[in-house]
Amino acid sequence: MAQRSNSEIMKEIRTLSEKCRTYSSIDSELFAKYDVKRGLRDLNGKGVLAGLTEISEIISYTVVDMDMKPCDGKLFYHGVDVEDLVSGFMSENRFGFEETIYLLLFGTLPTETELDDFKKILVEKRELPNGFTRDIIMKAPSRDIMNAMSRSVLALYSYDEQPNDTSLENVLSQCLQLISVFPRLAVYAYQAYNHYYNDKSLIIHAPDPEKSIAENILYMLRADNQYTELEAKILDLALVLHAEHGGGNNSTFTTHVVTSSGTDTYSAIAASLGSLKGPKHGGANIKVTEMFNDMKEKVKDWEDEAEVANYLKALLHREAFDRQGLIYGMGHAVYSVSDPRARQLKIFVEDLAKEKGLDKELRLYKTVERLAPEVIARERKIYKGVCINVDFYSGFIYDMLNLPHELYTPLFAIARIAGWSAHRLEELVNAGKIIRPAYKAVCKHKDYIPLENRDEE
Repeated sequence: MAQRSNSEIMKEIRTLSEKCRTYSSIDSELFAKYDVKRGLRDLNGKGVLAGLTEISEIISYTVVDMDMKPCDGKLFYHGVDVEDLVSGFMSENRFGFEETIYLLLFGTLPTETELDDFKKILVEKRELPNGFTRDIIMKAPSRDIMNAMSRSVLALYSYDEQPNDTSLENVLSQCLQLISVFPRLAVYAYQAYNHYYNDKSLIIHAPDPEKSIAENILYMLRADNQYTELEAKILDLALVLHAEHGGGNNSTFTTHVVTSSGTDTYSAIAASLGSLKGPKHGGANIKVTEMFNDMKEKVKDWEDEAEVANYLKALLHREAFDRQGLIYGMGHAVYSVSDPRARQLKIFVEDLAKEKGLDKELRLYKTVERLAPEVIARERKIYKGVCINVDFYSGFIYDMLNLPHELYTPLFAIARIAGWSAHRLEELVNAGKIIRPAYKAVCKHKDYIPLENRDEE
C-alpha cells in the first residue's frame, strides 16, 4: 500500500468528519419530547438530584410561601460557613488551606495538635519517587500543564505497591500523597515547558518543609524564591475558596462517576483533571484576564463609564474580544445575587492592588462589576439576576501575583484535589451502585446490507 501524505489523509478525515456530524446530529425537539434534562439540569437551570453529600452545601435561594427567592450565595464546607472559616484563620494571621483540607476530608475542624500532625503528614507525603521529576516530567514536557499533571498522576500508579487497593486506608494514603505533590507536579511541569518551549532557564526548587502550600507554590515558581506575606496569604485564600463546590460540578461529579466503577485512585483523579481542563469549567479565569487586557487596549478612558458600557455591549453583540457574546466573570449556574467566593476575594484584592500599584486597574474591574448587570439586563431583555463569579477577581489576583497563564487552571486543580479526594472517599464509604444514567436511543432501525450491495456515495 502506497504511503499517503498527511494532507491527503486529513482531506479524507474531513470528509469522514462530515459523515460523523450527519449521523451524530439529534433533532433538538426530541430532547423536549422525551423530557431530557440536558446537562442534567432542568429548564430553570436547577441540577437534577443525583446523590447526597456531607462535604459541602451551596445555598443560592430561600423558599418563602412555596416560592423560591434568590438570595446572597452561601457556601459551607462540612457545615462550616466558608466566610467564617476565612475570617477565622485570617484574624489569627494563619494560612488556611491545610486546615480546609482537613475539614473536607475528616468532617471537623482540627485542633491545634491535629493540625500540626496533619501538616507533618502532608510534608512527608510531598516527596516524589526517585527520578520521577527527570523521567516523567522533564523528558516529556507538555505545552499544556494540565495534560502534564494528568500524565504524572497516571505514572504515579506504577510507583505504588498497592495501586488497585480501594480500602479506605489505602485510598486516603493515596489521596494525601496526591494532595501533597500536586503543587510540585504543576510547578515543575511549567518550568519544563518554560525551558523547552520558551528557551528560559530551567529552575527546579525543592519545597521548603517549613512553608505552607501557598508559600511553597510561590517559593518553587520564582527564580529568587521571594514573595511577600500578602501575596502568599491571598494565594492561600484563593486555594481555600476553590477547594470544593458541591458534588454536582463537572469535575467532582466525574470523580463520583469514575470512583463508582471501582477503579484506582490515579485513574479517578486523572479523569477529574481532564474534566477541569475544559474551558467551560476550569479555564474561565484566563478568559476574564484576556478580556480585560483587550478592554484596556480598546477603551481609551477607563474612567468613562459610557465608553466601558459600550465595550460591554459590544461583547454581548459578538463585536469585541473573542466574539462569543459573553462577559466573562459574570453569571453563574447556581448563584444569581452574589457568589460568596467572589465576595471574599474582593475584600482582599484591594490590598494586593495597592501593593502592586494597580489601583487604576482595580477601579476598572469595579466599574465593570457595577455596569455589566445593567448592560446584560438591557441587551438580553431578560433579567433573572446576574452577579460576578469567583473567576472575576481570581484572574486579576493571579495576574497581580505575576503567575503565568499556563498555571491558572493547574492552580484550580491544586485546590480542588482536596474536594475530589473527599468525594472519592465518600463514594467508597457509601459503596453505592455504579453510576449509570439512561440515554434513550432515537436512531431508526436499519436492515443490514451485504458489502457488495452497498451504494458508493
